[in-house]
Amino acid sequence: MDISTLSKQLNMSSQQLRYKIREAGFFVSPKANKIDNQLAKQILNSLSQKKPETGVPAEPKDVSLPKVLSVKELAAKLGLDITVVIKKLIQNGVMATINEEIDYDTAAIVAGDLGFNVSEVQEATTRLGLGYIADEMKKEQAVNPETFIVRPPIVAIMGHVDHGKTTLLDTMRNTKVVDTEAGRITQHIGAYQVAHNGKFVTFLDTPGHEAFSAMRARGANVTDMIVLVVAADDGVKPQTIEVINRAKLTATPLIVAINKIDKPDANLERVKKELADFGVLIEEWGGTTPVAKISALTGQGVDDLLDLILLQAEVMDLKANPTGQTMGTVIEAHLSRTLGPVATVIVQNGTLSLSDIVAAGKAFGKIRSMIDARGAKLKTAPPSRALRISGISDVPQAGDILKTYATLDEAKIQATAVARGERAKKFATTKQLAFAGKDLNLIIKVDVLGSLEAINDALSKLKNTEVKINVLDEGAGEVNENDVLRADSASGVIIGFHTKVSSQAAKLAQAKGVTIQTYDVIYELIEDITRQVVDMLTPEVLRTDLGRAKILAIFRTEKDSMIIGGNVAEGKIKDGAEFEIKRGDEIVGKGLVTQLQQNKIKTKEVLHGSEFGANVKTATKIEAGDVLVLFEESVRKKTL
Repeated sequence: MDISTLSKQLNMSSQQLRYKIREAGFFVSPKANKIDNQLAKQILNSLSQKKPETGVPAEPKDVSLPKVLSVKELAAKLGLDITVVIKKLIQNGVMATINEEIDYDTAAIVAGDLGFNVSEVQEATTRLGLGYIADEMKKEQAVNPETFIVRPPIVAIMGHVDHGKTTLLDTMRNTKVVDTEAGRITQHIGAYQVAHNGKFVTFLDTPGHEAFSAMRARGANVTDMIVLVVAADDGVKPQTIEVINRAKLTATPLIVAINKIDKPDANLERVKKELADFGVLIEEWGGTTPVAKISALTGQGVDDLLDLILLQAEVMDLKANPTGQTMGTVIEAHLSRTLGPVATVIVQNGTLSLSDIVAAGKAFGKIRSMIDARGAKLKTAPPSRALRISGISDVPQAGDILKTYATLDEAKIQATAVARGERAKKFATTKQLAFAGKDLNLIIKVDVLGSLEAINDALSKLKNTEVKINVLDEGAGEVNENDVLRADSASGVIIGFHTKVSSQAAKLAQAKGVTIQTYDVIYELIEDITRQVVDMLTPEVLRTDLGRAKILAIFRTEKDSMIIGGNVAEGKIKDGAEFEIKRGDEIVGKGLVTQLQQNKIKTKEVLHGSEFGANVKTATKIEAGDVLVLFEESVRKKTL
């Protein structure tokens, strides 16, 4: 800490502070501009006892504090001078500047020490979560069912790599995308609408699974149906199976598009059989799954596929209220050089309009512009319409729910609460995961296999030579009693991602002392495991050589301490430094400098060429002529 900063906190000049420090018995070099934080804390504690804190209430007062706030905000809420608050923080071992943020626990300790009764503010709003839009629409429909009209279906095209997803999307984009004006520039906004027989279909442009997985990781499921693309010449592959499992677990209707039927080695019967092996029974085999036979490259069968999608949508009776509460889901978002934060949104209820006031996650603002996939400027966007908006304050996350508000203040309150909650998580105590020795044993349960793939990929990057991550078991579904028994027998931890814990499993885990950690956001899961692995690594001990001192005289010898005198031959000798005793060419022992003097005055260090006297702690008797090799050791956590 700077001497000047400490002097300001004690409301005195630097010169006065230096005098007070010496008067209190501390040694700080007259030339020093900085002192270490530990010494600063000791000085502050000592001098604070002699200087009463102003403004501290005589009687305890009640104060409510949020999950996270800046030091300046804390001082304002307490009605105290900022120096009083910073001083109390330092006394509690927290070095924070006026604009730095602290968590509720830290703020509560400080406020309590200053005579306040502290309680935590219960935030009225948080991030809108899983099922919010569906629940709100059910409430609207129960009150005004006549306001709900048929809306276009929202479809994701998925499948194994190189099976033709992108080609199919491109074919429909080039031939079927709504385009009534000339001269538009195609925009990649993650979603677009196709017109077919006077009706519309909204496609999510997610050929690489990543955006879809990101939305699922945040709890969003905006798709009404999935088109599974399977190559006729390649059959069912790992990502094909992943999509099948995803559809089953999310109860999302599936339409199979068998692609590349024009290739000479196409084998449709093999594809149908392999699909049946994984529980997808097509209609012509007596099942319920529709099939379209297509060539994405030539466009053959694409109209048939669109017919099937519209037929499925008619059966599902998809409806929304264009005049109701406007809500949608963020598909993707980024920071634009020209527009600032922008977000691609699919409207799911109501009608989004220019100048609407919105909030999505930690972002809020008044919509400044709206464009569609063809670059056309929009004034309004009804349900199932995909568009890119600008005018928001921050970049939201994929899967965040966008909602309109009456005033900018209301939207800001919602977004600020979400942002504060995110910052509070950074201060939260790291979830401690149990481990046996240097093995971190995990049982992982997820919502869908795509999530499992992402988690395993992230865990593979944590490999190191010291800590071994053992995945004892993994799978999709809720955490059950068998998972708890397995974790108990192997001293393991159960990790649940976007999945539930059965009541029986929760009771058994409590009885057995098994840790179950559940997460809704994948990066939080990975961050917690990463921190635990780092904590398990053996810390590095760093040695810094300070100098050498030749011993000229021995003044006193006791059982485990001595008083010696010598000359600094190289570098310096420091109070508190460790040393090795070198006699000739051999190291004969070790010790610690417990007190140092120069010209019979206590000092912290003596430099090269000067004589000194020192109290040392050592089990080895030092002799005149020995050389002390002085060094300091510090411990540093290893990183991955």
